[in-house]
Formats: sequence, structure tokens, C-alpha cells
Amino acid sequence: MPPRAGRGFTLIELIVVMAIVALLLTVALPRYFGHLDRSKEAVLRADLATMRDALDKHYADRGRYPERLEDLATRRYLRAIPVDPITESATTWIAQVDAAHGGVYNVRSGAPGEGENGVRYADW
Repeated sequence: MPPRAGRGFTLIELIVVMAIVALLLTVALPRYFGHLDRSKEAVLRADLATMRDALDKHYADRGRYPERLEDLATRRYLRAIPVDPITESATTWIAQVDAAHGGVYNVRSGAPGEGENGVRYADW
């Protein structure tokens, strides 16, 4: 037998390796995207808790709720209004206004859809 002139991979070997990589990706990618969605929901829960806590602190300090969510940032209760991780925008928050106490007393996400728990994001 004559010695091989080139020391490379054959086409069959490359196809087998690509098939193995494709199989691994079909298993890994759905899990990755599931974890990505769960992490966004965890950030949403944390952001809602932080903003609600800031609203309560504003009420405790001043005896009334802020007129707008942005007042929490201007009065230094928050560094900035967080970005909604589902909509990726800081302008989609839904501020609930209490007429009796005047101002924003609660905040909800303006994201469409529902979380893994089956509850709409707007109801969190």
C-alpha cells in the first residue's frame, strides 16, 4: 500500500463529527432557552419587589406615594427605573394609582403572555 500523501480527515469522518455536534445541540439548546426564560422571570420578580419596596419607603418617608414611577429615581429611592426583562424596556411598567393616598402605590409588568407558573406577567 502506498503511504498517504496528506494527513487530513476524510469526508465521512467530518460528516460523523458534524452529526454528533448537531445531536448535542438538539439536546442542549431547548434546555438553554428554558433556563433563559426562567432567569428573566427571576429578574422580573426581583425588580417588582425592589420597586414595591421603594414605593413603600417613599410612602413611609413622605406620607404619600410618588406621582410617577420616575420620581423614585429622581428622589434617590432607586438609582434608575429598572428595565423590564421580558419586554426589555423601562417604559412598559404599569403604574397603579391610588386616588385615596394620591400617587403610584403599586407597579406591574406590561409584558404580554404568562410565566411558567401560568399566571399572566401583568398579574404578578
